[in-house]
Order: sequence, then structure tokens, then C-alpha cells
Amino acid sequence: MPLWGSDFRSKTIYVMAAEQKVYTYESIMSELKKGLFAPVYYLMGDESYYIDKICDYIAEHALQPEERDFNQTVLFGSDVTAAQIADAARRYPMMAERQVIIVKEAQNLKQTDQLEKYFKTPAKTTVLVLCHKNGSIDGRKREYLKTIKTAGVLFESKKLRDRDLPHFIESYLKQKQVSIDPKSTQLIADSIGADLSRLTSELDKVVISLPDSDRRITPQVVEDQIGVSKDFNAFELRDAIVNRNVFKANQIIKYFDENPKAGSIYSFLPMLFNYFQNLMIAFYAPQKQSQEGVADWLELRSPWAAKDYMTGMRNYSGMKVMQIISKIREIDAKSKGLDNPNTPPGELMKELIFYILH
Repeated sequence: MPLWGSDFRSKTIYVMAAEQKVYTYESIMSELKKGLFAPVYYLMGDESYYIDKICDYIAEHALQPEERDFNQTVLFGSDVTAAQIADAARRYPMMAERQVIIVKEAQNLKQTDQLEKYFKTPAKTTVLVLCHKNGSIDGRKREYLKTIKTAGVLFESKKLRDRDLPHFIESYLKQKQVSIDPKSTQLIADSIGADLSRLTSELDKVVISLPDSDRRITPQVVEDQIGVSKDFNAFELRDAIVNRNVFKANQIIKYFDENPKAGSIYSFLPMLFNYFQNLMIAFYAPQKQSQEGVADWLELRSPWAAKDYMTGMRNYSGMKVMQIISKIREIDAKSKGLDNPNTPPGELMKELIFYILH
């Protein structure tokens, strides 16, 4: 466990033996909201949302507004060298207790030797924030990673898995004192996906549209504000397949075939593959007769989420599920042009749904 020490009345903090701590977005924000700022923040990963949130908070709260003109600097990795960043970080603040240096596009830095040297003895009056997006530092650069951890905070922002999106949506809306039902949550998750910046933007748009007298998001609200049909969507298609409702499934496929902008095979295939893959795993659950047991086996967030898998095990045999998974892979390959010179996506989807339901 790292030892955090306070430095100056400004509560600038530094780290000893920080390499033992794994930082999360929540733990970093908790420290920042207490007014505790580390000398170095190296923010990296494929999910830019958390990187931007941490960086923006530091930019807005590490200095008083009147201190920013002379003590807050924004640099870009493609325009500066590591040596220039290190030199800037060693400068003393002007009429303030600290300075803030933000390096955007840090992934474009070519040589990092001078930064590594700086990380070994970072200035206690500087908060250096490096934003490394669309990837992470090569894990083989162990010494470089170790010096970053020793200097301050190393954070990897990973893409959320599809199964984690409903929890993210619910938590985000709860902070805004807005409730949402499970179906609406899944509609939004399926239609927008794991791009958290876009997802939160859409959620904010929906929240603004809600009247003060009714702070609930329903399927009708989702349809009105996001444009996802409450009757013809990926959630309803999955529900029809889970329950082997042939008529409903064909209605939805027909709708999407006639309204290609509403959805396509490319968005449905991952959803169907994930469901049947988990369904196959559910058959091996030690307590597969129990909703709680299946939820625990599949690492679902609540027993409610296991309901579809309990229904699926009643409606599909293990052998049929294996065959469906194989068929999904075949259709996926055909949708990408493999052994399929001219069959359109709509016909491929009809072929898949027919195979699943019959």
C-alpha cells in the first residue's frame, strides 16, 4: 500500500512505493475531490472517457481561475519532445503553490528517456498529466512503467464490456437522480454501444428532456429521444429468440430489412453470439436450476439478468446451442464476404433466425 504524504498547505501529494497500488477511476477521483494531487498522472488506454474526465477535473480544480493564465500549460505529444516536457515540469509556479502541465496525445511522443529521468525525481510543485489514448504503454517497458508508478498515478482506462454497460447507465443516471427500467437500459446499451463519450452525451440529452414531475426513463422516452423503436430493436429480437417466438422474431427482422438505418446484421451478430455463448456456459453451472446460481456462475450483476438464460435452457438443448454458435460464426464470415459473393445482409439475417428457431 503506498504512503501518501502531504506537501505544502496546498495539499500537493507524492507517492512512495506506489507501484503496489492499482488505481481505478473511482479511487483517483476520490483523492482529487479531497484536494489531493499527485505530481504525475499517466492516463492511458482505449477508453478515452475516463481519461478526459480525470484530466478535465484536474484542469478545473488544481488551480484557482486567476492562477491558470501563468500556471496551466497544455502541450501536444506530436509538437514537443520529452525533454521539453521535463523542462517545463521543473519550472517553478508563478504566484501560486503549483503549476499544471497537461500533455495531450502523449502516445505520439517518440523518445521518453528524459521523462523517465524526470519521473524519478518529479517536482513537488508541478502536477503533470499525460493523456495517452488509443492504447497503452508496451508492457515490456517495465522500468518505464515502474518509474511512473513511483512518481505518481498510472491509470489504464479500459473499454467496458457489453455486459457492464447496463450497470454504467444505471449508475450514471442515479447520480442525476433519474430512474430507468431494465428494458430501457438494455435498449440504450444495445443501440449506442460501449462508446462512453457518445453514450453519456445521449443520456444527458434524454435527462434534459424529462419533466421535473417525472424523472423516469421508459421505453417510450428512449424511442422519442434516441430514436430506438420500443417494439423493433435488438432487445426485443433477443427476447423473441430466447422465448422461441417465431412470429415476433420474423416481424422484427422484416422491420430491419425494410429500415436498414434502424439496425443491421453487424450489430445483431455480437449480441446473439454473446447470448448463446453464455447460454452454453450456463448449462455447466453447478446450480443451473437456480436463478441465483446461474447469475453467480455467469458473473452477472443480479439474479434478474439470469432470467433469459433460465428460459433459454428450457427452450434450447445444449447440442442445439452448439450448432447455433457454429451457424453464427458461419453467417459472420459470410457477412464479411467469405464464400458469399452476393447474398445481402438482410437475407443472411433471415437465414440465421430461421436456423435458430427451427
